[in-house]
Amino acid sequence: MSLVKFKRKPWGNLISSDFFGNDDFSGNQLWNKKIDEPALNIKETKDAFEVELAAPGFEKKDFEVTINDGCLNISAEHSTSNEEKEDNYTRQEFSYNSFEKRLQLPDSVIEEDVKAKYKDGVLSFNLLKKEEAKNHKPRKVEIA
Repeated sequence: MSLVKFKRKPWGNLISSDFFGNDDFSGNQLWNKKIDEPALNIKETKDAFEVELAAPGFEKKDFEVTINDGCLNISAEHSTSNEEKEDNYTRQEFSYNSFEKRLQLPDSVIEEDVKAKYKDGVLSFNLLKKEEAKNHKPRKVEIA
């Protein structure tokens, strides 16, 4: 019997590759962690930050949005099931989708005035800025 040296990845991942040598199971959608992360756009204007989160297939009631310790916490769960019964068989289909996203809010955001809406698969937030942040002009930094 021979011993084979185990090569650990620097970040300590115990499962380093699948049977075919694909690192982190990247070829397998079941193991791809990015599959549950919705796309996110953030746009800054003079008066606010506009955040859009793509979450198609969910309904407004599926979301829970909270602000805690300067973080905007967004989570959603949605499940469906369908069952057909015939004389000699039963067919049942079901699906479950969920995600959780946390965004650290800048100090310039008025937490009490955060507004959210869900339309056409997009969850949108309007994060108004404090008055002193609106008038803040960028400072040029000289390179030595």
